[in-house]
Amino acid sequence: MLRCDAVRIPFALYAFALAARAVLFAVHADAAYPDSYYYVDVARALLAGHGFNIDFIWSFVDVGGRIPAQPMLPIPSNAHWMPLASIVQLPTMWLLGPTPLASAIPFLVFGALAAPMTWFLAREVGAGDRIALAAAIAVSLPAAAAIYMAQPDNFALYQPLGTAALWLAARGLRGHRRSFALAGLMVGLATLARNDGVLLGAAVGIAFLWDRWRSWRSKGGRMPAIPWRYAFACFGLFLVVMAPWYLRQLAVFGSLSPSSTSGRILFIANYDQMNSVTTDTSLAAFLGQGIRPLLTSRILGLVSAIQIFSVIACSILLVPFVLVGGWARRRSIDFGPFFLYAGLLFAASGLIFAVHVPYGTFLHSAEALIPYTYIAGLEGVVIVATWAARHRRGWQEDRAARLFLIAAVITIVLDAGAFAFLAGRSWDQDRDLRLDAGAALDRAGAPATDLLLSADPAGFQYFTGHGGVVTPNDSLAVIGEVAADYGTRWLVLERAHIVTPLIPILEMGPRPDWIGAPIYTVPYTGPATGDPESDAAPVLAIFPICTTAADTRCATGATP
Repeated sequence: MLRCDAVRIPFALYAFALAARAVLFAVHADAAYPDSYYYVDVARALLAGHGFNIDFIWSFVDVGGRIPAQPMLPIPSNAHWMPLASIVQLPTMWLLGPTPLASAIPFLVFGALAAPMTWFLAREVGAGDRIALAAAIAVSLPAAAAIYMAQPDNFALYQPLGTAALWLAARGLRGHRRSFALAGLMVGLATLARNDGVLLGAAVGIAFLWDRWRSWRSKGGRMPAIPWRYAFACFGLFLVVMAPWYLRQLAVFGSLSPSSTSGRILFIANYDQMNSVTTDTSLAAFLGQGIRPLLTSRILGLVSAIQIFSVIACSILLVPFVLVGGWARRRSIDFGPFFLYAGLLFAASGLIFAVHVPYGTFLHSAEALIPYTYIAGLEGVVIVATWAARHRRGWQEDRAARLFLIAAVITIVLDAGAFAFLAGRSWDQDRDLRLDAGAALDRAGAPATDLLLSADPAGFQYFTGHGGVVTPNDSLAVIGEVAADYGTRWLVLERAHIVTPLIPILEMGPRPDWIGAPIYTVPYTGPATGDPESDAAPVLAIFPICTTAADTRCATGATP
C-alpha cells in the first residue's frame, strides 16, 4: 500500500498543480508584463528564423545604457535577461504556432513538477506524510506568487530547478556524492533561466567548503562527505550548460554580463535612472551620492525583500510559523543549502540589487525558496498547534495539528485566488488598451515596419507586431533625439506607464513640433483625482512623430 501511494500521490499532486495553473492561465491567457513579453518576443524571433535578434529596445541597458553611436534596429537580444524561458517555447510554438497557449504550455507542464518534488523532498527530510501533502498542495498554488506560475516567464522554471539544486546539494552533504555533482547541472539550468542562478551556485559551493571545514575540525575523525572529484564534476556540469551561452555573450557583446558593464544595473541611485540615457552611472557617481542615501537605499532594499517574501509567498500569516519551523531546522543538514541560498539572496537584495528589489528582481529568485519555506512553515504550524493543545483543556494534539494545517493551506490557496483575480483584471486592461492601439494604427494605415516610441516596446511588439524603442526617462529634447535617431513614427502614451517629461503631452498641453496631434485617444473614466488636467488626460493616446522635413503629418494632423 505504501509503495502504491508513493506512485499515486505524486501523480495526483502533479495533475492538481497542472490543473490549477491551467486555471490561472485561463484567468489571463496572454503574457502580462515586460519580462514575459520579452521572452515571448524572443521566442517568436527564433521561430521566425531571426536568431537571438529583436526589433525593439525594451530598455537602454540592452545597448550599453546610452544612445549608441550608430542607433539601429534590430539588435542582439538577451543582453540582460537569460534565454531559457524563450528556448523552451520553441517546440510548442513549432507545433501550435506563436499563440499564447503555445507559449504557456512549457511553463505549465514543467512548473507543475514543483508539487510532487515538494512532496518527495518533505518526506526525505523527515517532515512526515501530512506535512508533505500539505506543502505540496500549497506549492501548487503558492499564494500571491501563483498567478506568475502561468506566465511565460522564468518563475515556473526557476522554482523546480532551484529547489532541485538545493535538494541535491543537501543530499551530497549526507553522502550522496552523485547528487552533489548533479546539483551543478541544476545550477547551470537555473542560471540559464535567470542570472541569479549564480547565487544558487554560491550556496552549493559554500556547502562544499563547509563540508571540508567540518572534516578539518574533526582532526581526522570524519572524512568529507563530498570528495574533490565530485566537486569538480559539479562545476563541470555547470559549465557544460552555461559555456555555450557565455561564449555567445562574449562573441556578441564582449562581456558575460553585458547589461552590468555600463553600471546601469549596479550603480543607479533610484529606479528612475534605469531608463535614463544621460545619468552618470559610474561607480564614482554611485559612491558620491553620500553615505546616508547609500545606506538608506540598501536598508530599504532589504526591507522590501522581506516584505515581498512575507506577502507574496507567505500570505503574511505564515511568517511566524516559518520562523518557528526554520528555528527548529536550524541545525538540519537537509536545510543547510536552503539557508545559505536564502541568506545570500537577502544579502544581495540589500547590498547589490536594492534599487531593483521592488520591481521583481527579488521575487523571481525567491521562487526557489518557496518549497522549503512551506515545509518549514507547516512544520512550524504543527509545532505551534501541538504546543497550544498542551496548554488548552480539551484540545487534542493530533486534531489541532490537522486543523491548523488545513487552515494554513486554505489561507495560501485563497490568497492565490484573490491575487490572481486582481492581477488578471489589471493585466486585462493593459491588454485591451494595447490591442485597441494596434487596431487604431491599422486604421491609420501604419505599416508593420513603423516603429513605436512607448514605455513598453516589448508589450507593443507582442500585441501589435510593431517594433520600437522605450521612451527614455530624460528631458523632452533627449526623447526627441531618440525618436529621430531610431526613426520612430508613432508615440504611444499610456496613463499607467509614462515617464514624467511626457505627462504634459498626454494631458494635451503644448507639444514640440516633432509630435503631431493625437490620432487616437481612450478617455479616462476612473475616479476624479482633483486635478482637472490629470482628470482630462486620456488613458492612452497615439501621436504621430515627424523627424524629417518630408513628413508633414505633425503640421497638418493628417494620417497616411
